[in-house]
Amino acid sequence: MRAARLIKMVLLLQARPSMTAAELARELEVSERTVARDVLSLSEAGVPVYADRGRAGGYRLIAGYRTRLTGLDRSEAEALFLSGVPTALREMGLADAASAARLKVSAALRPELRDAASGAAQRFHLDAPGWYQEPEPPELLPALAEAVWDDRRITARYLRKDTEVARELEPYGLVLKAGVWYLAARVDGDYRVYRVDRFTAVAAYEGATAAGAATDTGAADASDGRFSRDEAFDLPAFWAERAARFARSILREEVVLRLSARGVLQLPYVTERAAAREAIARAQAAGGPDEQGRLTVTLPVESAEVAYAQLLSLGPEGEILAPGELRARMAAAARRTAAQYA
Repeated sequence: MRAARLIKMVLLLQARPSMTAAELARELEVSERTVARDVLSLSEAGVPVYADRGRAGGYRLIAGYRTRLTGLDRSEAEALFLSGVPTALREMGLADAASAARLKVSAALRPELRDAASGAAQRFHLDAPGWYQEPEPPELLPALAEAVWDDRRITARYLRKDTEVARELEPYGLVLKAGVWYLAARVDGDYRVYRVDRFTAVAAYEGATAAGAATDTGAADASDGRFSRDEAFDLPAFWAERAARFARSILREEVVLRLSARGVLQLPYVTERAAAREAIARAQAAGGPDEQGRLTVTLPVESAEVAYAQLLSLGPEGEILAPGELRARMAAAARRTAAQYA
């Protein structure tokens, strides 16, 4: 977008004494002609940018000029990047920082652009929780969010099934998935995932690390218990890999079923979507529908019990072929349904 490109140009010129048209074009991924037009637009908008002529020339800002966008402090700038998720900000205790950041950005804009934030908010809104769920933010989420921002090691108590366990964690990141918060943390040199609503206690770590000792996961700060973050850690990539692994791990059984054309369309909406689509694609590649137009698929499922509840909704559009016990159960359900409507 052009507005974003103009802001980036100002910040580039603010960070460097001078830049040639070719350097700006390369940074902004546009032509030098577009750079010249953008410089003219900035000048007309009141930004004091001018060109030096000659072989050593280039574009520069008048000495001492600073855009007011740099008035943001760290917490406000970080919160601004999350401002499209207001519920998440509020749950992490960052609503005030985000509000301050938006006010500073609005103050830095020209008067005719100051309604941009409210205009965008009226057009785009992200509602993260799933349907029919009343969001209940975990009580300890703000404490965990603070530790994540500060790279601060923590001690925590966590419910694993019916047992409460103690953990010393290096909290790397928080993920909001379908209304549920998860913490990605490093423990004993390994990265793991914890549901935030299962934490029962969180406190700053006060053990040997806080006293200045080093651990196998990095050197500690002697004064405040911070840990050394692995800069190679990529939270989105880590979460994508773990989420895919989890989805595969819970699909431990298989069901063979024959689907009508309508059943093929319905299957991804009644069971795990990715697994259904993969099963359909494999079946179509292996030969496609039979002479009756029905497609036989082998579908990974969590269990026969879960498959029964999910696949029953297909009605006559899906026929269970195996396992036999599930087929018999479906047949019994069909007979009861037919008798009920007789």
